[in-house]
Parts: sequence; C-alpha cells; structure tokens
Amino acid sequence: MTERFDCHHCNESLFGKKYILREDNPYCVACFETQYANTCEECGKPIGCDCKDLSYKDRHWHEACFHCSQCRSSLVDKPFAAKEDQLLCTDCYSNEYSSKCQECKKTIMPGTRKMEYKGNSWHETCFICHRCQQPIGTKSFIPKDNQNFCVPCYEKQHAVQCVQCKKPITTGGVTYREQPWHKECFVCTACRKQLCGQRFTARDEFAYCLSCFCDLYAKKCAGCTNPISGLGGTKYISFEERQWHNDCFNCKKCSLSLVGRGFLTERDDILCPDCGKDI
Repeated sequence: MTERFDCHHCNESLFGKKYILREDNPYCVACFETQYANTCEECGKPIGCDCKDLSYKDRHWHEACFHCSQCRSSLVDKPFAAKEDQLLCTDCYSNEYSSKCQECKKTIMPGTRKMEYKGNSWHETCFICHRCQQPIGTKSFIPKDNQNFCVPCYEKQHAVQCVQCKKPITTGGVTYREQPWHKECFVCTACRKQLCGQRFTARDEFAYCLSCFCDLYAKKCAGCTNPISGLGGTKYISFEERQWHNDCFNCKKCSLSLVGRGFLTERDDILCPDCGKDI
C-alpha cells in the first residue's frame, strides 16, 4: 500500500502536484499562498510562489510593483531611498530632498561629500576661494559679502593693516587716533604693557599707561611727593610753581585743610592764618 503524501493544511494529495515545504511540512500552492504568502505593499495582492518577493524593512513587493513612488521607474537592482514610507529613486529623492549647492545650484547627491556653513551647502569641488579659486576644503576661511576667502587671500584683499607691525588684522583689533592696531601691538611706549581695556593717556602722540605717564611727566605733590596725574577729574592746588593734591594742601602745623581758605607761607611751608600769626 502506497504511503500518503498530503498537504499539511487541506489534506489534499500532493502526488503529481507542485508543493512547497515549510518547516518540513508540505503544502499545496494554494494553501501555502493563503497561509504564508506576503502581501505586496503596492497592489495589495499576495506574492505567489511563482513570483519574486522583494523586501525592505519587513515590507514586501512583487518585482513588477517595486518602483519609485514619483517617476514610477523600476527600483529592482538599483539604489533607492525611503522617505515617509515612500520609496524613491536617487534622482527623485535628490530633486525633492537633497541640498542644493550654493555655488552651482545643482543637487548634492546622497553619499556625495559636501561642505556646510551657516545653513548653506556646497559640493566639495565648488567650495573654493573667491579670489584664488582654489578649493578651501577643511582649511580656515573668512566669509565676506556672501563670498568665501582663504585666509591668505582675505588678508591680501580685505584685511586692515596694523599701523605698528604692518601685518593684517584678521580678528579683533583696536582703533586709536583713527588708526588700526592689533591688541598686542597697542602698548605703553615706556613699559610695553598692553593698553587695550586699560586707562591710558598720550603725550606727543605716544600712548602711555597711567603709571608710566605719572612717573615720566606728572608734577609731584609738594606735600606727599607723589605724582599729580590730573586725569579723571583729579583736583589739585597750584601756587608759585608748586602743586599739591587737594587732600595734601594742609597747614604744616595743625594739618587744617587750606583748600578755599587764606594761608601764609614760611619758606617751603604753608600755614593757616592762626598758625602763621606769630611769624
């Protein structure tokens, strides 16, 4: 007696018929497609045993249904991209979603190296210095008036030169007497300390920090012998080619302030009227 060879699902004999094995169990074509065939994402029909099943991220298509959602060209054996559950050929994806080169206005294809700066994109070969036309790549550059310059070209064409060292000022800098300086070049004429952000004054068009200016040029107080800078509204008393800080203009004997008062002199001393009445 011949052993039976039936469909695992419907029990119909499979002798002389096409069948499919699944987990070592035989199925007739109809039962297999009903039970296990994947449904095509495009047409909604089962993908039968005699059809090629193309899959992407747990989704399935008939070979004839696997095409670009926009231009309808076949994607079989071609690169494609997915956007919001739609499959797109590289041309349609690029036209719809890829960046446009700021220089040549053409699409920057997916996978192509691109340069980006402040929301704009360039092909690597289009990202060049406006002056020398050489690729900038990953080197430093300086943008000006919607154009990009490599640092050497920018310095030659646009950078202001420091009045002291004659070299370009590319960042920062200070202006003094309508002339540009590097911060590190704008220093005290005497001690060479940087003056940027510090109080300073000038004599004969040369800049000095307050300390050096006072040491070199300020009059000395006849009372304390310290310099009288006269800067920042500092008040002082002058009498017969001698000067005093306001706080130092006091009676030699009783230390009474003589600012705004009458006084007497005895040789190099100044006295209030009461202390000087016996002179």
